[in-house]
Amino acid sequence: MREPQTISTMVELREEIDALDAKLIALLGRRTRYVARAAEIKQGVHLPARIPARVEEVVAKVCAEAARAGVDPVLAETLWRAMIEHFIAQEEQVLGKGDEA
Repeated sequence: MREPQTISTMVELREEIDALDAKLIALLGRRTRYVARAAEIKQGVHLPARIPARVEEVVAKVCAEAARAGVDPVLAETLWRAMIEHFIAQEEQVLGKGDEA
């Protein structure tokens, strides 16, 4: 990947953004597989899909990491909360909607 300041045309810039998007999707796919495994493990140890304390722990870590990386923490929180809700719904397909831990 090239540094943004080395790019002089919109075509080149869009190519870099598209390549970055592909990498982000690949990472999201990997995270999806980890969540699927989490549901299997949770099922074996009788944990619910939604664990509020863990949700808040993940969001706090992401916001801190975003701030360190120069990313707006509000953006990171918004994206992660949406992603977490999606993954909780995915886990609930395996686990059902249970009591919160």
